[in-house]
Amino acid sequence: MPRNVSVRPVKTRKDLSTFLSLPYRLYRHDSLWAPPIRLFERREFRKGSNPVLSRSPHTLLIAEDSDGILRGRIIAYEDPRYNAHYGGKTGFFGFFEADDPESAAALFDTAEKWFASRALTEILGPIDPVAECWGFTIDGFEKPPVFMSPYNPPSYPAWIEAAGYRKAKDLLVYEVDSRKGYEIPPRFQTFEQNFFSRNPGFSVRTLRTKNFNDDVKSIVDILNLGVADNWGFVPVEDDERDAMAEKLKLVVDPAAVWFIEDKGRPVACCLGFPDLNIPIRAGKGRLLPLGWLNLMRARSVLADYRLWGLAVLPEYQGRGLDALIYINLYRALSVRKPGTRLEANYVLEDNPRIINALEKLGMEKIKTYRVFRKSL
Repeated sequence: MPRNVSVRPVKTRKDLSTFLSLPYRLYRHDSLWAPPIRLFERREFRKGSNPVLSRSPHTLLIAEDSDGILRGRIIAYEDPRYNAHYGGKTGFFGFFEADDPESAAALFDTAEKWFASRALTEILGPIDPVAECWGFTIDGFEKPPVFMSPYNPPSYPAWIEAAGYRKAKDLLVYEVDSRKGYEIPPRFQTFEQNFFSRNPGFSVRTLRTKNFNDDVKSIVDILNLGVADNWGFVPVEDDERDAMAEKLKLVVDPAAVWFIEDKGRPVACCLGFPDLNIPIRAGKGRLLPLGWLNLMRARSVLADYRLWGLAVLPEYQGRGLDALIYINLYRALSVRKPGTRLEANYVLEDNPRIINALEKLGMEKIKTYRVFRKSL
């Protein structure tokens, strides 16, 4: 550990404020960075507010230099549901920020000692248990992050590799942008027409706000079965589903949440939402006094969207439902809001079925996030 950097745990409310404040200094001159919504971020650390932190032993760490100046931060945690699901002893880190490589090394070293004290044998990260951000950006730095996605300087991947971490998995990002002339390829429109003529029991619909909780349950049920074999996936349980529902209420646009039904049974879904980072940047993460109003107004005018998730029940996979639901999503958004840009995040690098579908639909890869691993 560098002699001029010391690392200590967060113990007081003042320490937590210090922990949360660091990005505002590091990115104060960075126009691409979007701050978190301050009120909501702090609330996640209250006891019982965040289902992952509530069940997970964890420590928040801050690095300071010999003058007492904050130089870095990290959270280290153990998720018992993940380890029970995979039968392992994995620890996770997130919320990483640092001023310099010395502070980064000190933070990783201290976090690893905490993991070792809990007899954990592997570390994965960054995986943020609050903002739900996975990985460090390793390319595409010129593109601003969409809502609930990672952002970091180009230096971070080198710093974590210097600490002995190596690639665990790459998560790809694709986009389409009607402002660049994008249109759904004609053959997919033909496919859509043929599909419904041959399968009259199938139908598509958007989210029903009057049955919001029922539709959230359908989303979780489809995700739990449809992506069960995906790397890193852990089944979503009731407490996480309820937390998801509360967050969705703040960002949801029914035109960006679609279902395919077979005789009234939801068998596929996609979940998109407006890129709230655009108004959040303008408001610098503050909701008061007018930030909340601006955020709500922005949901109805934004033309930039994130496709957060898409899933098909196993028995319906291989029939083109993923392409079908995407067609309806993009059409609905582009008709309502000319100039639509849609970004699909967290596409696993070793999921050729989804990658091929996105590329055939004309989506372009623009960015990569990388999750790192280290054995203890």
